[in-house]
Amino acid sequence: MSIPVAVAELGETLARFGAGFLLTTDPSGVPARVKVVSVRPVLDDDVLLLGSPGRGSLANAAANEAVTLLFPPLQAEDFSLIVDGTAEVSGDGLRVRPTGAVLHRPAGGGPA
Repeated sequence: MSIPVAVAELGETLARFGAGFLLTTDPSGVPARVKVVSVRPVLDDDVLLLGSPGRGSLANAAANEAVTLLFPPLQAEDFSLIVDGTAEVSGDGLRVRPTGAVLHRPAGGGPA
């Protein structure tokens, strides 16, 4: 079950979550590999700022700007927050402009 989250409501929604995970893809590998790192982004004027996600994540984002941020629920029965966006390398950090976001949990009331 998914509930869309407007970008304008992202700051309010993010306040309900702790650390998240940045997912980037290295498009040069066959098959392409997903890299996952823990992050604590800050929302600034509808842009998520991520400081120092690591060299591998920066290289992946430079090669493929499509990224996803996943924020797991704090309680098992709650929703996860999934944010898709486009990333821009900025020094040793990333600027992610959200393109879409949803609150998500399994349908049917199963474990989140």
